[in-house]
Amino acid sequence: MSRPALALTLLLAATMPGWADPAPAYGPELEGYAYPFPVERFTFTSQRQPLQMAYLDVRPETPNGRTAVLLHGKNFCAATWEGQIRALTGAGYRVIAPDQIGFCKSSKPAAYQFTFRQLAENTHALLEKLGVTRPVIVGHSTGGMLAAHYALLYPKEVEQLVMVNPIGLEDWSAKGLPPVSLDQWYQRDLKTSADSIRAYETATYYAGHWEARYEPWVEMLAGLYRGPGKEAVAWDSALLYDMIVTQPVVYRFPQIAVPTLLIIGQKDNTAIGKDMVPADRRATLGNYPELGKAAAKAIPGARLVEFPNSGHAPQMSEPEAFNAALIEGIGR
Repeated sequence: MSRPALALTLLLAATMPGWADPAPAYGPELEGYAYPFPVERFTFTSQRQPLQMAYLDVRPETPNGRTAVLLHGKNFCAATWEGQIRALTGAGYRVIAPDQIGFCKSSKPAAYQFTFRQLAENTHALLEKLGVTRPVIVGHSTGGMLAAHYALLYPKEVEQLVMVNPIGLEDWSAKGLPPVSLDQWYQRDLKTSADSIRAYETATYYAGHWEARYEPWVEMLAGLYRGPGKEAVAWDSALLYDMIVTQPVVYRFPQIAVPTLLIIGQKDNTAIGKDMVPADRRATLGNYPELGKAAAKAIPGARLVEFPNSGHAPQMSEPEAFNAALIEGIGR
């Protein structure tokens, strides 16, 4: 077919019902996906290999002298904090939002001992490089577990801890999750698609209610699994699942010694690997109304804010109310 004929065919196809642009495919470090703010890179050596951590560093027009560090969850990136970054900078906060190693626009090492301590140390090294001292540490989901570990490691260097629907509030292995090998996690992750992401997020993140505004974040993740680095992305994801399941932070909550705010969507039911748990125990997992209250009781002096109608991601399902609660909570 000649080029003019091909162009005409595509033009006609684009006007036909059901036409859609090809699904995007991104590189292993999310090459091709644009973030809403300039992306910077922190290059460092860890576990005898050079790595780079992508991060956002967004400054306010009228600074209040405080910095908030936003730590993303397992199926999230620094970019998914866009609404919170705009709200926080509008309130005077400098905001730093990194992509952790193994995620999004950061390195995907083929061999790396992923631990929450290691990710906390990486984040601490980034903040030292930026000259940031005593920030407010805000973590969501897996980032909530990381935030807790950061506060445990560096209690004198954290002004305040905020955990948003953190996982690790219960020990899934102790509650019935059987041992899962890295190869099993890897094979499960290779099956990731836009449809599977959307179905999971509808059920857990958004309390059964899907909105079109969530779709860009689905395509962000699905594009990684359509791209040339699919295997590297899936392998690091498997390593991270193993880290999450084998390193629950719940047992260390009484040791947290910084002011803590818990923000919990009450319709969350997250429990990684729940489908592999025996049916008679499955329904007991991911009960966030109970888990949030238990965490608030275990962490000395913690304050709990509940979002009755939100699932795992209240910052995305109710952004205005969430941002107001966050800014009020860290302003105390």
